[in-house]
Formats: sequence, C-alpha cells, structure tokens
Amino acid sequence: MESNFAFLDYLVFALYAITILSVGLWVSRGKKGVKKTAQDYFLASKSLPWWAIGASLIAANISAEQMIGMSGSGMAIGLAIASYEWMAALTLIIVGKYFLPIFIEKGLYTIPEFIEKRFSTNLKTILAVFWIALFIFVNLTSVLFLGGKAIDTILGNGDGSMIFPTIIALALFAAAYSLYGGLAAVAWTDVIQVTLLVVGGLITSIIALDHVTPDGGVFAGLSHIYETAGDKFHMILKKDNPEFMNLPGIAVLIGGMWVANLYYWGFNQYIIQRTLAAKSLKESQRGIIFAAFLKLIIPLIVVIPGIIAYVMFTEPEGVAVIDGVNDAFVKTGGGINYDKAYPWLIASFIPAGIKGLVVAALAAAIVSSLASMVNSTSTIFTMDIYKPYLAKKDGKDRDVFIGRISGAVALLIAVFVAPMLGNIDQAFQYIQEYTGLVSPGILAVFLLGLFYKKTNNKGAITGILVSIPVALLLKIPALEMPWMDQMFYTCLITMAVIVMVSLTTGKDVDDPKGINFTGALFKTGPVFNIAAYAICIILVVLYAVFW
Repeated sequence: MESNFAFLDYLVFALYAITILSVGLWVSRGKKGVKKTAQDYFLASKSLPWWAIGASLIAANISAEQMIGMSGSGMAIGLAIASYEWMAALTLIIVGKYFLPIFIEKGLYTIPEFIEKRFSTNLKTILAVFWIALFIFVNLTSVLFLGGKAIDTILGNGDGSMIFPTIIALALFAAAYSLYGGLAAVAWTDVIQVTLLVVGGLITSIIALDHVTPDGGVFAGLSHIYETAGDKFHMILKKDNPEFMNLPGIAVLIGGMWVANLYYWGFNQYIIQRTLAAKSLKESQRGIIFAAFLKLIIPLIVVIPGIIAYVMFTEPEGVAVIDGVNDAFVKTGGGINYDKAYPWLIASFIPAGIKGLVVAALAAAIVSSLASMVNSTSTIFTMDIYKPYLAKKDGKDRDVFIGRISGAVALLIAVFVAPMLGNIDQAFQYIQEYTGLVSPGILAVFLLGLFYKKTNNKGAITGILVSIPVALLLKIPALEMPWMDQMFYTCLITMAVIVMVSLTTGKDVDDPKGINFTGALFKTGPVFNIAAYAICIILVVLYAVFW
C-alpha cells in the first residue's frame, strides 16, 4: 500500500497550513498604532469565550504524545489507557469549580505567580525555573520527536531519515504565528485545529475499522475487534495482566491517576493559561465543561486505533490479512514498536485526498500543542524571571519582545534536543512515569496552599525538597510498586511533611498568606452544574460497561 502523498494530499495539507497561518496572523494584528501589552500577548486581552477556551484546552492537550503515544499504549494495553481521558473529564469539573475561582480572583498570569502570592518569591522562582526546564526538555522535545517519527512513518520509509527535517518544519510552523501573536493567535487557531483533530481522528478510526475484516463494514469491524480482543476492553486491569505495573487496577480510580490529572489540568501553565484569559469566571467554567465533554470522545480517536492495530498485528481468525504488518511493528533484534500503530494505520489505509486531511489533523495536534507550550514557556520566563530579576528599571515595556525572544530560544533548544530521545516504547507511559517524579510534590504544595490556611513557606519548601528523594526511594525495584502508586504515596507523604513542618514552625496559627474564601466563591451556574452531572453519569455508565 502506497504510503506517499498524492498531489491532492499535498493540496489539502497546504490549504490547512495556509488557513492556520492566515488566521493566526490575522488575529495577531492588533490595533494600528497601539502597542501590545503583556495582557494582550500572554492572556489574549482577557477576551476568550467559552467555546474557544474549551477547544484550546483540548488542542493544547492532544498532541503527538496522545495521538501517537496513547495509540501505542492502546495497542499494548487496550482501553484501560483511556482512563487518562475519562478521568480527566471528572478532573476538569473539579478544577472548574474549586481552582479557577481562586486563580481568576487573584488575576494571575502564571501558576508560579500564585506560589509567590501564597508563599514566597524564592519558591516561585525555583518552580518557575523547574517548569521552564520541564516544558523545554520533556514536553516540547517529546512532541517534536513523536511528531517527526509519525510523519517519517507516513510520508517516508520509516527509516528515520525524515525525523529531523520534520522536527524543524513543525517548529517553524508553530513559531510562525505563535511567537508573533501570543495566546490570542494560539487560542483562535486552536478552534480550527481541534475541529480538524476530531474529524480527522474519527475518519482514521472509521476507515481502519472498515478494513479489519475481509468483508468490511465499520460496525462489523467494531464488533470483530471486541470479540477477538476482548481482553483489550477492560478499564480495570487484574494483577496477572503484564501491564498492571503501568495501570494498577482499582488504584487508577482512587490513587495515582488523581495526582497526574490534578497536577496536569489544575497547575500546568500551558493548560490553565487559556482559562485565565476568559472574559469572566462563568465563561471560563463553561469552557472547562465543554473540554470535559470533548475528553469523553478522545478515546475513539486515540485508543481504538491502537486496538485495531493490535488485532491486525496478531491476526486472529476472521481478520483481514495485511501484507507487511509484522515487518511494520517488529523491531530489529526483537520487540514491538507500539508507537507506530497510529501512523501505520494512516499510511496503510487512508486513501488519497483524505490522507492529506488526516495528516493535517495529526499536524494540527502537534502544532497546537507546540504553540501552547512555547507561549506558556515565554509567559513564565517573562513574568516570573525577566520582570523581577532582569528588566532594566528605565520605564520601557519590553515584555512582549522578551516573550517572543524567549519562546524562540526555547523552541530552538527543543529542536536540537528532540532527536536525542531515540526509540522509546510507549512514549505516553514513559513521559507520565518520569513527570511523576516531581508532580506529586508540586501537587501537594498547591492543594495545601489552596485549602489549608496553616501551610507556610517553610513547610512548602521542605515538602518540595523531600518529595524527590521520597519518589526515588519508592522506585526501588525491591518494592515492586506500580509507578502510579508511587506517585500517590509520594503525594500523601509530602502533604504529611508539609503539615508537620508548618505546624511546628507556625505555632499552630493560620499563615498570614492563607487564602480566605467563602462558600459563595465556589458557587457555579445551572449550565455548569447540569453538564457536570451529565458527565458523571456518562462516566459511571462507561466504567460499568467496560469494567
């Protein structure tokens, strides 16, 4: 099956690229003769409506890490990996109701800024430097590398020769509009990107299902993969499952998954930044709930393709015989390259013309995430490092200029580091596991900083410092503990340390910087409440059916 683009594919992809660049530059133009302010550049002039916020949240979230990495985990593990998506919907409800009111009331630009207002400038600076490093060396590099790997599989020979040129092309594309326009350009182009992402993803799943059986048919294909790979349709893995160490059964619902999700959706700058740019709190909360609904359908786009690839690879009875399927996934020297699942399906089954649209959807997922990460990296550097420490006190406003320069430097570093990631099996799980070394401690600081008034600066700093060795200690092979459980216990231990240090150094009194809030602060409107109940009911049904 031909993997190269036809002329029509190039035409469709070119149309996508021109549209995104045109829209990005158009919304970036600003008023003639009026200089952009930091609020214009980093918070889109606080003008985003709910539907743009929701779309931008998903576009920032769904990248090569999900499209490629989660499909790879879908092939290896099955539907259980969808817990990241479905539990995220519930997490978004919590973030919208209990975190956003506080963040918006404080008029934040960045998450480190909250740390400064609640604790100290020193702790803010430590976390700001950490986040910049994390965005550059983990997030940006992984998205660029996985994106390059996917395009190499679809358009090239899969030998890696196109990976670095593709990394450069993706970086330039994201930079072309995001560096100039800031968050406004990112958010408004995300509306197009997420539409394309969902449509293109569903097309891939539908066409792949149609090719699973010799006789074809989408519903027949869905029924067939459910019958032949029934073990891949369990959300809660048993201990005898070889992937239990990655998704440890019921602990996924009541343990470490909460650490990963609350950290990511509640305190991750490149996610939360678009909610801070809302017209109002109500608009921000509606955007969050819209994103939660979108999360419910993401497994259809990123997990089901992985299960389809698994069925085609194992070739049980009644499955269409696909030439070259074993060669596509078996690595030299043995082992299975799971992360080739999604790009292989596109290269093998998507016809000319539609392939251009589907690859554009994949590019949209990659580019929108890159743009969001670059913008947030520049926001943290400008507002939390440059302004307090490096800005000259000459009265000149260089925030936007510094934001553009720092974003460009971050992207340039990531371009050269990305190829060093090499061949990583199940990249999504790999990224989650090693981000999990630091996320429990940070989550503990934020949760207690928000909701426990006695938490003080000494307790927070001690907790952050203790959390890393605790996380490393729990990774000792002799413990044989799933890394998700490690995250959960690290978070609980860190919270206990923060509470003990705060109580022993704060003389059992509330910290002066503790947050005072009333029940009215967390009051949400009927639209949010009804939607939240609907999402909870859907989640109960999904887990009951696929338990």
